[in-house]
Amino acid sequence: MILVVTHKSDFTADFLIQKLNERDIPYYRLNCEDIGTRTDVSLSSKSGFAPVIDGQDKFSGVWFRRTKLPDLEGIDPYVEAYYLSEFQWFQRNLWNTIDARWISEPDYVYRAENKFLQLKTAQQIGFAIPPTLISTDIQEISKFYEDCEGQLIIKPIYNNRFEHKNGSQLIYTTKISNLELEKLLESIPLPSIYQRYVEKKCEIRVTVINDAVFAASVNSQQSEMTKVDWRRERLPFTSYSLPQMLQDKCVEIVRALNLSFGAIDLIETPEGDYVFLEINPNGQWAWIEMDTGLPISDTIIDFLQNARIKQQAREIS
Repeated sequence: MILVVTHKSDFTADFLIQKLNERDIPYYRLNCEDIGTRTDVSLSSKSGFAPVIDGQDKFSGVWFRRTKLPDLEGIDPYVEAYYLSEFQWFQRNLWNTIDARWISEPDYVYRAENKFLQLKTAQQIGFAIPPTLISTDIQEISKFYEDCEGQLIIKPIYNNRFEHKNGSQLIYTTKISNLELEKLLESIPLPSIYQRYVEKKCEIRVTVINDAVFAASVNSQQSEMTKVDWRRERLPFTSYSLPQMLQDKCVEIVRALNLSFGAIDLIETPEGDYVFLEINPNGQWAWIEMDTGLPISDTIIDFLQNARIKQQAREIS
């Protein structure tokens, strides 16, 4: 049986579960926000602390997709903070007790979300990366802006969602002017990632499952809204023939980060060079399969079932 660790609003999990149903493969979907309310989880010394999740205790593979804490409305805020802390650590400790094949082991996922480590590892492997500065030093940041001849982008270190009284909004990678930079640095500088803007022919999302490689490209330059960050608008992806050397590097960085899965963002420049941007250890991919027909979901399922999968490159359709 495959355990799917997720929450109720995860479209990518819905997509994979549909495929599991089509293939008649047994699974259990664990919506993490239901733990303690609609879903019971127990560990006992009698069974060697093997977890029992709603009566299920044998899992051959685990897809660690997303987690979420329960909604504890109506209780004292201080009590709520304590409860949520305990639920968070209950979940994190729980994953370490499940003996199965993982995509990917949670401790490594948390570690690989470190963008500093991603860039360091990519550079060591031999990827080209944009000139980068991560700093809170106003003078260093201003000098870097000059070194980049005003072609500077800023991106968050971790959290790309900003919560406010009217809801929330996404924080996208943004190209900034000198005036915007000066305003940004007037107060205590928020730790951020600054990079030289790289001109693009197209952007490429590479999905790696073990040693299987699926590449898809998007023409982000067709719209002013998506020139800096393609996520601002829903654009179609097409399958992309990625050079073998780049495929090998993509597999290598996933392995170097001790992952079984990685969603890697690359740029192809107008000159035909390739530049690494980042790797998401738990990135979305369902819409890519829907656009291109690349068999990502089947490959994930085969891996979790310990089936043999081989490296695959897809030609442009």
